Amino acid sequence: MLPIDPGGHWLEAGITGLARQREWDAVATSDAPGSAGDEVEFVALADGRLLVNTDSGGAAPESLAAALEGAIDRPYRAFAVRRPELWTVGATAIETAELSFDRGDEFELVRGLDETSLRIDGMPTAEAVPELERIGEARSATYVVRARRLTGAVFEIEVEPL
Repeated sequence: MLPIDPGGHWLEAGITGLARQREWDAVATSDAPGSAGDEVEFVALADGRLLVNTDSGGAAPESLAAALEGAIDRPYRAFAVRRPELWTVGATAIETAELSFDRGDEFELVRGLDETSLRIDGMPTAEAVPELERIGEARSATYVVRARRLTGAVFEIEVEPL
């Protein structure tokens, strides 16, 4: 006899047929010979550069990025974990832009119906970043644009309409 109330497990994926939201745009495995450490996080830029997170323990991402070729277009952010015999690497597509603004590493521009505000490295400022405004206006009349410096003038960009 089946229970009348299926309980808290009723909405789990597989029971309802609803798929879980994807965490990665591409996943691959690699031997990654000569790689040190057990984890590595890196960003693959469109120009071919690989930017490795300095907290990744020295693992080399070249063979991991090669394993993702053809599965995802650059730029992307990837995270790899060593398993006993192989590395498993997951990647998510990102958007990048070159900004000429020298001050700060993180920007958040919010344009509402009545007001625009900008935070640089978490601090409010009255300065303007026209490049961020153009990026936001291309998507929506009201928006939030977040930019995080990857290297030099290259920033990872996120845009959300309000």
